[in-house]
Amino acid sequence: MQPILTINIVKLFRCCLEIEVPLLVYEFIPNGTLYRYIHDQTEEFTITWEIRLCIDVEVSGALSYLHSTTSIPIYHRDIKSANILLDDKFRAKISDFGASRYVTIDQTHLTTRVQGTFGYLDLEYFRSSQFTKKGDVYSFGVVFVGLLTGQKPIRSTDTEEDKSLAGYFLRAMKENCLFDMLDAQVLKEAKEEEIITVAMLAKRCLNLNGRKRPTMKEVAFELGGIRASIGPQNCEGIDFVDQIDTEFDVHFGPCASRNRGPCTRTLKLKELDISASESAYKWNRRC
Repeated sequence: MQPILTINIVKLFRCCLEIEVPLLVYEFIPNGTLYRYIHDQTEEFTITWEIRLCIDVEVSGALSYLHSTTSIPIYHRDIKSANILLDDKFRAKISDFGASRYVTIDQTHLTTRVQGTFGYLDLEYFRSSQFTKKGDVYSFGVVFVGLLTGQKPIRSTDTEEDKSLAGYFLRAMKENCLFDMLDAQVLKEAKEEEIITVAMLAKRCLNLNGRKRPTMKEVAFELGGIRASIGPQNCEGIDFVDQIDTEFDVHFGPCASRNRGPCTRTLKLKELDISASESAYKWNRRC
């Protein structure tokens, strides 16, 4: 198992191998999902333009890390606002890797069953069943537009062509009526040139031709530049931890050698091989 060295991905603390489907224990993220703050806003707390931009930077950086920095690229395959959690400092953390895959560089992942969430799903992947890193780019684009507009990925409207937020956004950009669909908080706080710059990048992420979309590395770089041009902000950006825990406790169930009930052993990361399956993680001991 390769360690993840970015704070913008939910950290795995413990695992239990005692039952058929292993239990994974992750860090507690106190502020819940991004979905809640975009779509269920209250007067007590509104998600500011500054926080929205920080979340864009952090999520794009984490995806760039998974796609480009890990020894084997990892495609998440289900990026959505409900899978992005916010910690006590409102830093974004990507969660739920149940659909993710390791993929050899320069190869696509052919699936027999399309996975993802309707509204965030790359239409190119839906038609071909071939998932590439550009599928995550498209899904990020939908999250991106959700942060700009405050609207859900599937809109409540009688007009069929406008039910998809991505499609509605692209049409608004084409017809030069973007500002009619933006969230009130964005209109109140963001400068016009900032909105246009961010919207143009979101448009590129949602290109129906995957080859014409930017990579997450390019998206993260451009968003970092946008944030820097706006000036100092109260978000920490993309940080990589200097040290990580190299061992943790694993609960194996009854000890076969002593038959004395459950036993717990501390294993180093290199002693475990973890690979994703369709519904859970399969843990293989190599020690």
